[in-house]
Amino acid sequence: MHSKFLAGLAACAVSLTMTVSSALAGTLTVTDTLDRTVEVPDDANRILLGFYFEDFYAIGGPDAYDKVVAISRAAWEGWRNSQWNAYVAVNPHLDHLTDIGEIDSGTFAIEVALASKPDVAILAAWQYRALGDVVGKLEAAGIPVVVADYNAQTVEKHVASTLLIGKILGQEDRAKDLADGYAAAVADVEARIAKAGADKPVVYVELGNKGAEEYGNSYGNGMWGGVVELAGGTNIAAGKVENWGPLNPEYVIASNPDAVFLAGSDWVSKPKAVLMGFGVDSGETRGRMQPYMERPGWAGMKAAQNGQIHAVYHGGARTLYDFAYLQYIAKVLYPDAFDDVDPMANLAAHYAKYLPVSPQGTFMVKLAD
Repeated sequence: MHSKFLAGLAACAVSLTMTVSSALAGTLTVTDTLDRTVEVPDDANRILLGFYFEDFYAIGGPDAYDKVVAISRAAWEGWRNSQWNAYVAVNPHLDHLTDIGEIDSGTFAIEVALASKPDVAILAAWQYRALGDVVGKLEAAGIPVVVADYNAQTVEKHVASTLLIGKILGQEDRAKDLADGYAAAVADVEARIAKAGADKPVVYVELGNKGAEEYGNSYGNGMWGGVVELAGGTNIAAGKVENWGPLNPEYVIASNPDAVFLAGSDWVSKPKAVLMGFGVDSGETRGRMQPYMERPGWAGMKAAQNGQIHAVYHGGARTLYDFAYLQYIAKVLYPDAFDDVDPMANLAAHYAKYLPVSPQGTFMVKLAD
């Protein structure tokens, strides 16, 4: 009886081992940017992608979107329309991906997401937080969820996000090349600013999606706020808004910024927005910027008096190429330290090396030449 018991126990152990091995076969363990440990398929071929569309392309290579079955289309087509059109022109497959809706506006459809049968979902940190309990429904359906975060605008999160996506796509070498290049570019900016040793210029950033008649969001801890801090500027929104939100107009004027940066884009149905992006002429961008100078008090600010009113493409923040916008802002604030740096040329070089389109249009511009 004792021997039969041992034999039975051994058989159970073998069975359990086989079951566990089978369960783990074909998977790999990743740690996402929220320090969550997630098991994902080691050959993910049906990916739901919530955000960071260009970075996914850069990391995955020319065939990256062959593995994507669903996206949050409005977050690309609606927020960066000319960018979307540029990519669809070279890859019509994008136009046929399942649309899961847009999380920020509440149109996300869990049923559509499940019906697309992804074997992994890659979401931005803000999307993960906004979805709340819905994430559990995806996971309960057997869809592992991993979280990337370029919105934080830190080297640590950019590198972690890049290596994470690279591991999922089996593109570790390409991801490391991107991550190392990004970290080196930021380190170069920081070194130049440290060597300059000057007082930190005062900076105001405003999202130019509403037009001059209404103050748009500024950025506190992350996004353009993080870029300004890295560029050696004093961000007037720091401590006034946690993440983003409009500042009091009187406070902006009283802060008397040395430089102003309007974040423009090509939003759909926003005719007064600061228009920027693919195929946009710089004269048209400047035409959308000019009404801001007619705001009460703006003409007397240092930034206006010294001709330091600029626009930067909002789609360039929270990306692997935001180092070029970091360089642009830093060069505005410390022109001598960055005399030999050409941010637009560096942006074009990134596109040429990693992406299937070329940045033809307006992406960084000064109001007055």
